Amino acid sequence: MTPLLLQRLDQLEMLMRDHQHWQTTPPSASALASSQPFCLDTLEPLEWLQWVLIPRMRALIAARQPLPQNFAVAPYFEVALASSTPGHAALLRCLTQLDALFSDETS
Repeated sequence: MTPLLLQRLDQLEMLMRDHQHWQTTPPSASALASSQPFCLDTLEPLEWLQWVLIPRMRALIAARQPLPQNFAVAPYFEVALASSTPGHAALLRCLTQLDALFSDETS
C-alpha cells in the first residue's frame, strides 16, 4: 500500500498546487497545536491537508511506523469544502481514493 499511498499524497499536493490552495507560509505553532479534529478551531480545511495530513502521513511512511486504521477524511471534506472551491470535484475524488486505500486494507 505504501507506494500507492505516496502516489495519492503526491496527487493531492499537485491538485492543491494546481488550484492555488498550496500555501508558502505555514500557520503558527499554536494553530498546529490544536486538539480539535481537523484543527477545526485553528485551520481551514485545506490548510489542515497541507500542514497536518500530508506531512504526518509522509513522516509515518518514512519512519516505517504503523499507518492509521479506520481512516476517512473525505466525508468531512464533502461537508467542509464549498462546491465553489476551485478543484472541488477533483479534490473530493482524490480524498475518496485516499480513504479507499485504508478501507481496502481492513477488509
